Amino acid sequence: MTTTSRLSDIEIQRNLGALPGWSRKGDALVKSYHFATFPAGVAFVARVADLAEAVQHHPDIDIRYTRVQFTLSTHDAGGITEKDFALARDIENAAAAT
Repeated sequence: MTTTSRLSDIEIQRNLGALPGWSRKGDALVKSYHFATFPAGVAFVARVADLAEAVQHHPDIDIRYTRVQFTLSTHDAGGITEKDFALARDIENAAAAT
């Protein structure tokens, strides 16, 4: 079960160590993925949308041709929570299965 309590700076840094390519930008986690084609990127976004909907935690998504950037933050907690790291791990697993 995930929590909606904001994580401390130390907790965020520890969790980031297990998520290569993810970084902190203010009160959010961010990562960009690159795809060979625009349709491949959009198909990945569709898979992530299903994952996000299942846990009712929705990322901000920016699609720029073959680059897709995800930004994760728990708005009702005012920052980064375990929910963001759980979704980041789900996104990583989806990317590994691509």
